[in-house]
This record gives sequence, C-alpha cells and structure tokens, in this order.
Amino acid sequence: MKKKVTIYCASSKNVADIYLKSAFSLGEKIAKSNCEIIYGGGNVGLMGCLADGAISSGGHITGIIPDFLKSLELGHTGITKLTTVSGLHERQKIMMESADIIMALPGGCGTFLEIMEAITWKKLGRIDCPIIIINVNNYFDDFIKTLQKAIDEGFMRKDHITLWTVVDDVESAVRFLHNNIEFVHYDIV
Repeated sequence: MKKKVTIYCASSKNVADIYLKSAFSLGEKIAKSNCEIIYGGGNVGLMGCLADGAISSGGHITGIIPDFLKSLELGHTGITKLTTVSGLHERQKIMMESADIIMALPGGCGTFLEIMEAITWKKLGRIDCPIIIINVNNYFDDFIKTLQKAIDEGFMRKDHITLWTVVDDVESAVRFLHNNIEFVHYDIV
C-alpha cells in the first residue's frame, strides 16, 4: 500500500518562479518515492505545478476539491483521481485523515489555515503524522516566529514545538519523508 503525503500549497500563479519550481520538484520527487500525493485538486499555481511534477514522473495523485472551488481552481483533469466534496471542512478532514505525512509549501490564507488546523488536530490527538513546513526562500520565517512567540508567551506549551518540523527546501522534505515513513522507495534523480 502506498504511503500518502498530503500537501498544502497555493493556487496562485502570480508568485516567483522559485515557488512554482519547488512545487513541481516536490511532485516529481514524491512520485519517484512511490508515495501517493493528496492535495487540493487545482491545476493552477503551486497546486498545478505539484500535480504536473507528479504526473511527469508517473506518480499517483488524488485531488480533493470543494464543488464551489472547482471552477475557480480549475480542477486538474490529468491527475489519478479528482474528488469533489461539498465544502472546505470536508476537504480538510479528508486530507488530514488520509495522511501518513503532511507537508506545506508556501501559500496564502488557505495554506496557513490548513497548517494551523493540522497542528491543532495533532495537538488534540486527532492525527499523529509528521507535519513538515517547507520554508522555500524563507517564506515561512515570520509564521514560524509567530508560533515561537505563542510558545514564549505561554499560549502554547514548550513541547508543542515538536508538533511540526521546518525544513529549508524540497530536498530536505523528501529526505525527511524517506527517513520517517517505512517502506518508502526513495530514488531521487
């Protein structure tokens, strides 16, 4: 059975190339690791690049897209499976409950919401998978500082810092995947 990697990322295409290339590369490398990708189902922005990278390497990729976003995010027709759900909460629940590992590439409000919900679910014991924040181009620096401030100010316990792991790039995220998910075939080219 393939391990499932849930990936949160932006649907925006109006971003620097480094983010789009990182998403494509992550899709390629996870496909080569013989894991299934679960993502938001879009074919634009980082979402589209992630899916295209996985497809280019023969990967298995499942998109979960709310019906009202299907036309906005242009559901990807080239992926293995595109599931339409009734809303964002259902999408999030499916993506989190399906994951053997959760990764986050840069994104906007939706991505921040998804990361925070995953951290909260993990804190509450609803999920128990690793959460990896891929800090491409130092994008998440201020977000990580905010999480640390919540710990420093007593809004989160000191041990909550272990709920997530921050890596600097796609290669580090894939190494983490290889080292922390059993039975993963790892073949970076």
